[in-house]
Amino acid sequence: MSTTKEQQAVGPQPHVAELGTTSAPLKSAAFFIGAYCKEFNEDFMLCKAESRDPAHCLKEGRRVTRCATDLITKMRENCLEQFESHWACLEQNNHQYYRCRTVERPLNTCMFEKLGLVKTIPGTPEGRKQIHEIENPVLKRQQK
Repeated sequence: MSTTKEQQAVGPQPHVAELGTTSAPLKSAAFFIGAYCKEFNEDFMLCKAESRDPAHCLKEGRRVTRCATDLITKMRENCLEQFESHWACLEQNNHQYYRCRTVERPLNTCMFEKLGLVKTIPGTPEGRKQIHEIENPVLKRQQK
């Protein structure tokens, strides 16, 4: 059996379990994962900028996955009802955040009270309220 040098250099990799969630729970937790796993995400992105070889950043990718798994587990332990209602709303409404703001607020409150995490949307102009904090947003038709 022949192996290439590249396969030998990588060697055996420790197994990291997948998150085991679908797109709706991931989208519901996305901003919290960004805040909670910021250092790991930044390391991974810097590694990806160094090399286009996927094998180059496997270690950093595993760290991101472990961190996200840890947060999803904590969300399920502490805010299960709010988390499930928010991602179920996203699932039913084509993954559009604006349609699920009413069930998002209790999740944001729970995440802050139990885990100390605040949802912050990157790129929001300074001095303006975050879109998810506006009490009565005016929703206009979107041109498609």
